[in-house]
Amino acid sequence: MPFKPHLTVVFLVLAASCCFADDDHEMEEFLKREFSLTKPYQAVGSFGSSHWELMGDAMVTTEQVRLTADMQSRQGAVWSRIPCHLTDWEMQVHFKVHGHGKKNLNGDGMAVWYTKERMQKGPVFGNMDNFTGLGVFVDTYPNEEKHLEAQKKRYTTRTQRIFPFVLAMVGNGSISYDHERDGRPTELGGCNAMVRNLKHDTFLFIRYIRRRLTVMIDIDGQHEWRDCLDIPGVRLPKGFYFGATAITGDLSDNHDVISLKLYQLTVLRSKREEEEEEEEEEITVPSVDNMELLRRGDVDPGMSSIGLFFTVLFSLLGCIFLLVIGLVVYSHWNESRRKRFY
Repeated sequence: MPFKPHLTVVFLVLAASCCFADDDHEMEEFLKREFSLTKPYQAVGSFGSSHWELMGDAMVTTEQVRLTADMQSRQGAVWSRIPCHLTDWEMQVHFKVHGHGKKNLNGDGMAVWYTKERMQKGPVFGNMDNFTGLGVFVDTYPNEEKHLEAQKKRYTTRTQRIFPFVLAMVGNGSISYDHERDGRPTELGGCNAMVRNLKHDTFLFIRYIRRRLTVMIDIDGQHEWRDCLDIPGVRLPKGFYFGATAITGDLSDNHDVISLKLYQLTVLRSKREEEEEEEEEEITVPSVDNMELLRRGDVDPGMSSIGLFFTVLFSLLGCIFLLVIGLVVYSHWNESRRKRFY
């Protein structure tokens, strides 16, 4: 009997260790300084003197790398000069979006990249279209909503979004980003993220481990990650480059990167998993196992729950009305039929 408390403690410790394991895999993380951008940003942008290179209107200050100032028609970027050959990794982005524009009168947004191409200007948040790799976008302007308003149409309850909105996309070099629809046809998923003009820090978390892409945000000042998307079966090649870009148009914002911290994730795999990975062919083209996720935006959004409720309700009322009419007609017919026999 005196040993029971000790056995209970041992049991609780073992149970806790199982609960904190990552899918029964132990995991460690190591900061990779050569792929990280942090203060004091020594020699960033200087040729041959830094692991990071600036492009366009981006500039370095003592407090941040400003991708764009709060001015019209600007685009800027910061790109890693070294390709990343890690199998499992995690990127933590400390950023800030702020400006004088009112809600929905600001733009256009920023993006974090892991792509084959680098240092290419373009329309996709300051990067090229038809990119090869992963893009995670912080979209601050509702293009589709404004387009529908111009046509005197409105969002359905099911498809309406609150901006700013965070979404992810995997491109294979031939998939175009649809600006008019805010990337819906090719997105893997996303979440609303009210990140503008906040007094506290805002963070974006991107993890790629065992071909699973996870994106989380910390924007409430509570130092807690909130789920944004979690997609299995994402295949990203090694040897791509990390970067961050931003763009403004007729509307503008300051898009600042305070830090980009890349961690190498070391996951203890079973012998069977190691053998399976060795047998599989090397990934050369980015892809997602469930390609229907990429086409989800092209599917008819369908009917809202409220619309469906009223449709069913009116259908039932119609059936009841027809049933009552049928009973009345049958009653009259039966009454006239009986009178013929008297």
